[in-house]
Amino acid sequence: MSNAATPTADEMVAPRPGDPPITAELVADHGLSPDEYERIQRILGRDATLTELGIFSAMWSEHCGYKNSRRLLRLLPTEAPWVIQGPGENAGVIDVGDGWALAFKIESHNHPSAVEPYQGAATGVGGILRDVFTMGARPVAVLDSLRFGDLDSPRVRYLFGGVVSGVGDYGNCVGIPNIGGEVVFDRGYEGNPIVNAMCLGLMKKEELITASATGVGNPLMAVGSRTGRDGIHGATFASEELSEGSDESSRPQVQVGDPFTEKLLLEASLELIASGALEGIQDMGAAGITSSASEMAGRAGNGVELEMKQVPTRERGMTPYEILLSESQERMLVVAKKGREDQVRDILTKWELEAAEIGRVTDDGRFRILEDGAVVADIPVLPLTQGCPTYERDGVESPEIQALRATDLSEHLIPQGDLTKTFLLLLGSPNVASKRWVYGQYDTTIRTSTAVRPGGDAGVIRIRGTTRAVAATTDCNGRFVYLEPRVGAMIALAEAARNLVCVGALPTAITNNLNFGNPLKPHIYYQLREAVLGMAAACEAFETPVTGGNVSLYNETDGRAIYPTPVIGMVGVIEDVSTIIQHAFATPGDDIVLLGTNTAELGGSEYLYVTAGLVAGAPPAVDLESERALQQAVLAMIRAKLLRSAHDCSEGGLACALAESALGDGDAPLGVRVQLDDEVRPVGVLFGEAQGRIVVSCDPGRTDEVLRIATRYEVPARNIGKVTRGDEGFQVTVRDASVSASVAALSDAYFGALPRIMDAPAKDD
Repeated sequence: MSNAATPTADEMVAPRPGDPPITAELVADHGLSPDEYERIQRILGRDATLTELGIFSAMWSEHCGYKNSRRLLRLLPTEAPWVIQGPGENAGVIDVGDGWALAFKIESHNHPSAVEPYQGAATGVGGILRDVFTMGARPVAVLDSLRFGDLDSPRVRYLFGGVVSGVGDYGNCVGIPNIGGEVVFDRGYEGNPIVNAMCLGLMKKEELITASATGVGNPLMAVGSRTGRDGIHGATFASEELSEGSDESSRPQVQVGDPFTEKLLLEASLELIASGALEGIQDMGAAGITSSASEMAGRAGNGVELEMKQVPTRERGMTPYEILLSESQERMLVVAKKGREDQVRDILTKWELEAAEIGRVTDDGRFRILEDGAVVADIPVLPLTQGCPTYERDGVESPEIQALRATDLSEHLIPQGDLTKTFLLLLGSPNVASKRWVYGQYDTTIRTSTAVRPGGDAGVIRIRGTTRAVAATTDCNGRFVYLEPRVGAMIALAEAARNLVCVGALPTAITNNLNFGNPLKPHIYYQLREAVLGMAAACEAFETPVTGGNVSLYNETDGRAIYPTPVIGMVGVIEDVSTIIQHAFATPGDDIVLLGTNTAELGGSEYLYVTAGLVAGAPPAVDLESERALQQAVLAMIRAKLLRSAHDCSEGGLACALAESALGDGDAPLGVRVQLDDEVRPVGVLFGEAQGRIVVSCDPGRTDEVLRIATRYEVPARNIGKVTRGDEGFQVTVRDASVSASVAALSDAYFGALPRIMDAPAKDD
């Protein structure tokens, strides 16, 4: 640290030589309104310096300050006896039994991925890993939730390929298995892809550490990579709309990742935490040093003083503004216990990383920045971290969406007879077809704890040394949320819960990623508010508290917003790994039982999108009480070891769910004979996406017991057919309509769709 005397908090902070004057235009360029800048002036008692303006811009951005969502987020349930750490830390933590805790969180990297898909996605994975291991947990799995425009666009194929490579390369190099997720293609995401990454980490409960700058006089140390000019103002960039020209102009705001350094940092951080030499640790994520240092101080009720000349940099001549707002990757800020600095350095040296003392914890509640002893920023911590202005805006539903929801879809229910061609078209649509092309690029089994790999309803990781496992899934249907936000959000929770119970896991908690457009537009704010209300209702019904997450707004390109997409990352606990089942049918001769009721609801379905290019109609109804009963019934069946498989009905409806169960992973496909006599029109039965349905299979000798359990929980259930040998083909009949195909035809449509699109030679424009 500099030997220069530290100025008092009351001293005027002079503008740094060479900094531009603070003008209305400069304030606007930093994403702050005139009223917000006046508030900053009142907090400081003077005009801000450029460095201070940059600090407030980052901390009061939507990405860090949640100015348009914080009031809504308070509506979500966050507490339960099994919640150890709720929102407010790097990741949420829950008790999963036998002394173990699970840290987990989901984060977005949407804007960076739209500009530079490989690095945007790769650094998104890196950031979420750091959020988890800074809690003291070892990352054990990642999942992703990806959305793009239609694949007939060359640019979309470029974005899709780049994102998948970035996710795979980073996770593979660090050595963390990817156990699942979702990939969606729809013109609603044409200009602005959605790239959300989720991470799970395990630790013993006593190993938990938080990100708090406690202990006045304790040193703050920057560890890991040096700070560069990449990613400067990334948090502000993530809180503004894109334009068609954003690709080139925004590239400097996209971080560059190094997974090999991340692996070293992961191991070093866990060793540091175990050493007892730290009081706190936080990832330098969004807003870099600014957010990590100020948030750690704010949590402890203390202040911090940082000397910019002590921060290791990659480039010469970096200003305090650049250093503070850089989002260079693979960096951590730690609060070491005074007198143990050398121990911290020794551990970092062992892992071939740097550790530099850049500041100290103070008792004055100030965020003070020095440059060679001169004060360039002096801000009270709490107004910076907790004083971000929050807004509750007027939200009004768009008349256009009201009209879409009221669309009469009856003509689309008319087709009957042989519907095989439509069925194969649907099964081969990119949203229904196998995502093996994606997860084939990921290491899904490294560390050998993966019990259920991608391709089914949920991924599962064993907890070594116990009989337990944790399951996780990511889910959301943006079309449903677009058409009716509150119902769509409930459906997202319900589908996530169904996916977990299909592998035998009890839904336990969620993390969420709220991907929406510009909240300053009344119809977008309406979508956000209604989705949060729907999420709150479903979380209460399913007893799945929210332990944290991310809000990503301004997902628009030239004023065109994405579908509102509140992605749900849900985790569940399996007490006995011997009860785990998968989605694929297992044995010819088994009975196929349908749990739930078929309806004629086609609103927002993949069938409408594929056959008519429509996103219209009301989304299917969801009954939270019935969904909870279905969850309990399926868990009771699995724990009694009555089922051989279980698979949720979602995109593509019942016919596609049956085909997916028959095909499994493609190695030993089976056949299906199903007869249905529903009064509902065949198109609705086969391709409608009615909620609350799960297809299960069982030994014929256990079918009556399965049906009895369903009756006990008041879940509609019936035996609808048989699993057959693969050479007997796939046949489903609904009154006067049917689909019939060989297993080879099913396999070609389902497994061949994405490779045919992505591996085809590029066409000349």
